[in-house]
Amino acid sequence: MNFGSDNCGPAHPAVLDAVIKANSGYQASYGADTVMDGVRAQIREIFEAPEAAVYLVATGTAANSLALSCMAQPWDTVFCSEMAHIQRDECNAPEFYTGGAKLTLAGEGDKLTPEGLKTAITSWVKGDVHVSQRGPLALTQATENGRIYTVAEIEALTTVAKQYSLPTYMDGARFTNALVALGCTPAEMTWKAGVDAVSLGGSKNGCMGVEAVIFFDPSKAWEFELRRKRGAHLFSKHRYLSAQMQGYLTDDLWLATARMANARGAYLSNRLAEVEGANILYEPQVNMIFATLPRATHQKLHAAGAVYGLFEGPLDDGDPNEPLLMRLVCDWSISEAEIDQFIAAAK
Repeated sequence: MNFGSDNCGPAHPAVLDAVIKANSGYQASYGADTVMDGVRAQIREIFEAPEAAVYLVATGTAANSLALSCMAQPWDTVFCSEMAHIQRDECNAPEFYTGGAKLTLAGEGDKLTPEGLKTAITSWVKGDVHVSQRGPLALTQATENGRIYTVAEIEALTTVAKQYSLPTYMDGARFTNALVALGCTPAEMTWKAGVDAVSLGGSKNGCMGVEAVIFFDPSKAWEFELRRKRGAHLFSKHRYLSAQMQGYLTDDLWLATARMANARGAYLSNRLAEVEGANILYEPQVNMIFATLPRATHQKLHAAGAVYGLFEGPLDDGDPNEPLLMRLVCDWSISEAEIDQFIAAAK
């Protein structure tokens, strides 16, 4: 009964098999392996972007920080939501890798609006040497609250960014969960909607640890290569990153695992609604659920060995009826039987 994070689940056997297959003989190092040649071609085909620059790193923080460092000068500010992963969960890595670019929080909550973005952009006077200069827009898809931007919403936000000649980056740690929920194509959710660069997450969706960084403008390619090396994120035995991504993309495994995780999230949400005192905060759109349960119910779940995010407390002291906020995340491997066990413990 582990709903702690989709980071906590196992890697898919097909991904492990691909790594084992790659573990034979010799391959060129530092990304020059033949496996990477195939991965690059796969991703370009998937995104309908034959000229795209494609690179692999091991973590989402590296993907976000290195990509943004190619899109923002040290004196710029990056526009993002107050719930963005780059704001809440990356220990100032984007600021570090950009050489000092700050973050400007636009609007409230996890999703940006065109109006909120425009207000944030215009709050910095263009051409004033005393203030931060306007830099890229950063979107998180899906958001930290498990919600997704529709294609129309992405287009509306990138349109505002382009009015001020600003590029757009998409943090896609849960890119595929959002993609299958929308039922659109990768191109429709990215460059056709005005996105200039994106990360395609693998670590949360069945891989051991790999993220792709994709620049639809290949002019950023050499800079990214230099920054990746300088930032200590260029793997010498790169073929093991390549093999993971190859196994992930082959036979549409990346889509299948995301669909499974989303389906289990929907099943969990429906079952959780049966529990007395449960209050689900957002309509689940991907594989994350935010809800409140009474403290006494949380105590039962913890006693039964359930693992999940608990954001309020203390657990063992206080009104047993007080609602406490929780986050539940389903990965590709969680079963309906485990969800049923969780609900039985809550009841």
